[in-house]
Parts: sequence; C-alpha cells; structure tokens
Amino acid sequence: MSLFGRMFADDEELGKKDDDRKPRPTNLQLPAWSTRKPASWRRRRILYGFIACIALYIFFKNIPVPDHPPINLRPNYGKSPGHVPTQIFKPDTEASVQTPPHRDKPSEAEKHYFDGPIRFYKLAASLYPLSRLRGQVQMNKNVLFAASDLRSASELIPIACAMANWDRNDVHFAVMGRDNLELDEIRSVNGVDDDCKVNWHDARPDFSPWSSNYRMDVSVAAALGHIETFMHPQVLITDDSSREDGFFTKAIRAKAAELGKSVIELPKDATEKMMWIARLDSGSLAASQTTYVDILIHAPPRSSGSLIRLLRSIEAADYFGHRRPHLTIELPAEIDHPTKRYLEKLVWPPIDSSVSSHRSQVTLRHRIPRRSSTVEEASIRLVESFYPARPADSHVLVLSPQVELSPVYFHFLMYHLLEYKYSSSAPISTEVQNLMGLSLELPTMHLNESDMFNPPMISKGANSNQEEPTPFLWQAPNSNAALYFGEKWVEFHSFLTSRVSIDPATVPPRPNLISESYPSWLEYILELMRARGYMLLYPNYPSDRESIATLHYELFHPPEEFTKPQPQTETHHTALLDPETETFPTDLSSSHRPKHAESTPVKTKVTSLLPNRGFAVPELSDFPFLSHEGNELSSSLLSATARSFTTDFRRQVGICAATYKPKPEAMKADDLFCNDNPEARGGRISADISSDEPFATSMPPNYKPKPPGVMDDDAIRQSEFEAHLNRQAGKKEDQAGKKKEVQGETGGVEKEKSNERSEIEEVDKKSDKETKKVGMAEFNDFLKKAETETGARTKQTKVEPDKKEIKDEDKEDEKSSVKDRGW
Repeated sequence: MSLFGRMFADDEELGKKDDDRKPRPTNLQLPAWSTRKPASWRRRRILYGFIACIALYIFFKNIPVPDHPPINLRPNYGKSPGHVPTQIFKPDTEASVQTPPHRDKPSEAEKHYFDGPIRFYKLAASLYPLSRLRGQVQMNKNVLFAASDLRSASELIPIACAMANWDRNDVHFAVMGRDNLELDEIRSVNGVDDDCKVNWHDARPDFSPWSSNYRMDVSVAAALGHIETFMHPQVLITDDSSREDGFFTKAIRAKAAELGKSVIELPKDATEKMMWIARLDSGSLAASQTTYVDILIHAPPRSSGSLIRLLRSIEAADYFGHRRPHLTIELPAEIDHPTKRYLEKLVWPPIDSSVSSHRSQVTLRHRIPRRSSTVEEASIRLVESFYPARPADSHVLVLSPQVELSPVYFHFLMYHLLEYKYSSSAPISTEVQNLMGLSLELPTMHLNESDMFNPPMISKGANSNQEEPTPFLWQAPNSNAALYFGEKWVEFHSFLTSRVSIDPATVPPRPNLISESYPSWLEYILELMRARGYMLLYPNYPSDRESIATLHYELFHPPEEFTKPQPQTETHHTALLDPETETFPTDLSSSHRPKHAESTPVKTKVTSLLPNRGFAVPELSDFPFLSHEGNELSSSLLSATARSFTTDFRRQVGICAATYKPKPEAMKADDLFCNDNPEARGGRISADISSDEPFATSMPPNYKPKPPGVMDDDAIRQSEFEAHLNRQAGKKEDQAGKKKEVQGETGGVEKEKSNERSEIEEVDKKSDKETKKVGMAEFNDFLKKAETETGARTKQTKVEPDKKEIKDEDKEDEKSSVKDRGW
C-alpha cells in the first residue's frame, strides 16, 4: 500500500482495492524510514510550532509604535490667511504628556535632550475661532502677550487683564515655555477669574519638559509664525529678558524682526510702574518702539548750577527699557568751570555691561564768541539745532536749564505722545492734525506775564457742582519743557526761513505778545500756530505742589538777545544760600525775572496724574480750547480765527495779493509768503494794525511799537504825496489836522511850529489853476514811477486834495524822507 493509502486506511474504496491484492510475505524487510515511530515525529513538530509562536509574539510585542495619533489627524496650518477650517480638531491630551524615547540613564545635564519633530497639539483649538476677531486682516486690534517662564507670566497677567478691561484691544496670552501645567492651572494660580477677558493660547510643543534649547528655540519661532497667520498681532509684549528663558527671548526678537512686529519688553516691577500701558490701543502700542525723542537744551551764560541740576534729573529718570533720548546742549561762548568738569564725566546713555559696545548720545554745540545776538540770530541758532531724519517718528523735547524733571517724566511723556499722536483714531481726528506738541509744564502766568493764569476746570458729573482739573489745549508755545512733533518742527524750519528774510521795516507794527523773559523764537512759532490753528496739550495736575517739570528761578537768567551788555569788570553773583530766607539769591543783574510759583517733582505713579473717567480715555475734542490770550474758544471759532489771521498775514507780511489763496503743503509754510513767487505778489495794505485786529503778531520780536495815534508807513507816504500835490496846486492844508498828525509822528515837537506856519503861508499864495493842473500831472507821473520801481500791482487812483486832510513838513525833512523810502 502506498503512503497515502496507509494514511487514509479508513477509506472504503481503498480498502476494496487492497482486497484484490495478494498478501505479501511477512518475512520481507520494511524500508529504513518506516522504522521511525509516528508519535516521536509529531512531538518534534509541535515543539517547533510552539517556538515559532513565542518568536512571533515577542516580535509583535516589541514593534516601536509612535506615541501620537495618526498623522492624518494633525491640524492643517494653511499658509493662506483667508483659509479657515470648517471642523475644529480635538487633540489627544494624553499624547503630549507621555515620556519621549530617551537615552539610557541620562545625566542631570542632559535632561533636555529631545530633538524630535515639533508638533502643537493644543494650539489649533484656540487659533481657529480667531476669524471673529478679524485675525485674517492685517490691521486689527489684536495685542499678544507671550511668556515662557511662569514667573514672567505672573508679572504679565495683571497687565493683560487690565488692558482687556479697558476694551480697546483684543488681548491674547500665549504660553511658550517648558512647564507642562495646564492653562486652567496657570489661571487659577494667578487668580484669574471670568472677568478677565483674555484669549488664552497654549503654544508649547509636545515633550516640552524634555526638549532641548534648540528645539524650544525653533518651536517658539514656529508657534509665532502660526499665530501670525491666524491672528496678525499688532504688537508683542513680553517680560524683562533677565527673567525670561534665553531661547524664548532670542527667538521672539528674531521672529518679530522677520515679521516686522514691535516687541515691548516690560521692565521689572512693571505691574507697579507701567499700568498706564493698559490704556493704550494697538496703534499706540505698535509705535512705541519706533518713536524717538531728542532733548534740546539751550544754556545761557553763568548757568552751570541750573544746567547740572537738569542733567542730573535726566540721568535719574526711569526709561523703562526704552531707547535713551539723544542730548544736544547749546553752550554759551564762555563755559563755567563746574560745567566743564561735569560734562567731562558725563556718560550718556549709561554703560550697559550686557552690551559689548557703547555709543555716546551727547552732542555739544559751542558758540564762537561774538557780539550780542539779535532776536533773528538767536532764533535761528536754536531752531537749526535739531532737524528730524524721520519727521513722523522723531520729536524734540525743548528744555530750559531752570527746569528739574520728575523721575517718571518719560512715562508721562510717552503715554501722551503714543495716545494722542499714534492712536488708531489719530489719522481721522482734526484735533490731532492741529496738535503741535505736548507741554510738561503747567504755566502760572500768561504769555505776557501781565496776569495770573487760571487753568480751566470741568464738572465731575452731569449733576455735580464739583469741579476737577482737566488737560487743555492752548494756542501758546512753551520753551521751558515742551515736546514738539517732528513734522511740525520741519514746518517751523520752513516758516522761519521765509520769515527772517523779510525786512522788518516793511512790516506793519504790532505789540509783542510774549514777555522778554522767554526766548525770542517763541514769537515766531506763535505766528505759525495762529496761522495754522496749532495748539499744545497742557497738563493740569491734581495738586498745585506737584508737577512733572518744576521751574526754579533762584538762578534765573534772561535770554541773551534781551540782555543788555555788561562791563567786563563786573563780578558775577555766586549762588549761595541766604541764611535768613534759606533760599538762593535772585539774579540782581536781571529785571526780567518771571513771577512763577515753584512745585515739587512728582515721584508717584503716572496713573495718578491721568484723568480718571472710568474705563474711557478722553479724546482731544473733550478738552477745553484756549486762544493765545487765554480765552476759551470752540473748535469752529478757532478755525475761523486761524483763517482770518492767515489772510491778513499773507497780505501784510507775505507780500501776497488778496486773491492769492494757495493750498498748504505738508511740512511747508511757503503758502504764507510770496517772496519767491512774483505772480502771487500784491501791494502792501495801508492799515493801522492794532492789537484788537486778527493780525496782531506780524512784526518780528525786536520791533518797538510806536505810541498810540502814530500813522503807519503807508499812510505817511500817502499823506506826503498829498502834501506835495497841494503845495504845487496852492491848496491850503488844514492846520488842525496837520498839527495832530505831526504830533503823533514826531511826538509833538514844538520847536518846528514857526517853520511850519511860514511854509503854510507860502503855500497859500500859490493858487492859480494852471499850477494845480501841473501838480496833478506831476503826482500821477510820480505814482507810476514808484509802481514801476517796486513792481507792485497798485491801482492808480486820482486823488482829490480838497477831500482829504494832509500834513506838511519842511522841505528838508520831505527830501530826506523821500530819499529814505526810495522814491
């Protein structure tokens, strides 16, 4: 039987075939393989199968399986800002806290060893809903706070919650460190409740506690890139770099520079010192790191004590990590020895040990000795000391040596500069366009120092009878402590260039509106302010005894242009304390000492000086408007006054025709003058300008006004022409009118009366008609010749001598007068 026959012996058919075969002999020998026992062969096969199963079990048990969900479940961070996923991914919260594959027995120094691929499992869920906050739009109200260290997060969270409560920004907080605490735990530890309207983002990568510094560096930059795609924050706010992780600070600075975002690194104790930053909107915050302030100081002679006191207050101020202002000091011709010694040791900004190089930010300008400066020279010297490279971002803070600044003056200055210059609502506000700068001083006297100045007050409420101080807009310049915007300073350069080129003798007289205790350039800038409707924002401190800028007048020195020359042998007064009054003696050589009350520099928080009106920041339109005389005006009346002043200024000073009304250009004042524009020129206007007229500040500051009743130059010329005509025609002049005009011009000189009477009698004898006709022809030819020489477009009119009152002079005075005027 075959092998298969033996194996399947139960088969009936096979058994039947075996019956047909003959039985084999029993003594035949079987094959060798048949001697094996079937039971032994089956036991070996079962053993081999068991070993194979164990091997397969061990193999499948130890296959490396990834500790994260399948890759197709990862969120898709699309590059397109307009792409918004329709389904929110719910990540596996357990996957990110598992231990990554690690080395055998890592050392303590190698605990941050993982360098695997970076995945953000918790960031997607908070980024997708940002479409409702206009996250895909480049310009929005999103502000991002970011922290790596939990101590830094505890410092930033109160400021972020306060900013959210002001409801001017959409505030976000991103955690990017190694700690694996949940966001709910972080909020609970810092006492954050539901009233804090901050949007939270977990931007930590997987395996963050074990990640290397390089992996964390890359993860911070990658997370910020995803946030930029979905949020487009306007500014990033972080804690001081000394308390943050090094990888975080490095990555934030590099990625923000790549994205073109501003980074505000708050200093230590920012919760106590910089809560005012919570009031600013996203537009103001974005401009904080691109705004620069230069300080300009003009030091008069013998002012070493005042100058050193001012410089020390500048050095002691808190600049909260911002770029230090550049110092420009205008030194007098003679420098005192204390000033020399102090400037030799002055290091500004202070040397930072963390920075390898140091660059000085001090510029000294020393004037070459010469005669006393005129008002034009003094004005030009100060104004040309500063010119901004970027007028939109660079501004100048003009300081007087009599000023002492508060340690928090830069906080106060930057808040008002960012809020009222760079706020998101600034480009659409007319008041912001007319804002020329900010004053740190609250004056106690008017510009001419004739009377005390009382700042305006407002009611505390609609139904309240109590009043409180409020900031106000005043059309008055300031030279003690005021910041002027770069764009307005460039325009002032243009204005002064054309203004000083005009001959003062050709401009109608006007009284000085500013006291001579102030520098002369204030008269010029006041003209520009009145022509444009510009104003300064003045503070109004709650207490009269505290201020940001304190003025000291114990060592006061008037401006050089208004100081009489002193003999070289005169001894200077030494500033020593008076034992009886315990005060510094006044400058006995000056008669211009102003009558201002002194205050104490503020050393408290800046927020105590800001107007508190709930969670509403007041706009410029909410503040009172004051004219240069201190009268309260409405916005419409201020604009009308500026237009009227501009029209008169063009005709009286700019030599422009009455019909010339050009459109002003940005940062230029050429539209106010027609010196270089012959087509727009017009004749001089014959008018007796008084202080009550809209145009009352046309003359340069050094012009001395004449007594009341004196005729201006144009009226005198017309009168001389008429007198000449009547002398030729034989018309008798009115003695009463002549006497009045001669007294007004010459001050009533009595010794010329006899000559005048004899000359009048002589004129009376010439009365024939032929002589009168010759006189009229002479006068008309005379007038045409004058018009040709001067180039003015004067309308020729016939003068009827019998209808006007004219005056007469002696022939010698008349000839000299005609010669002096170029006739």
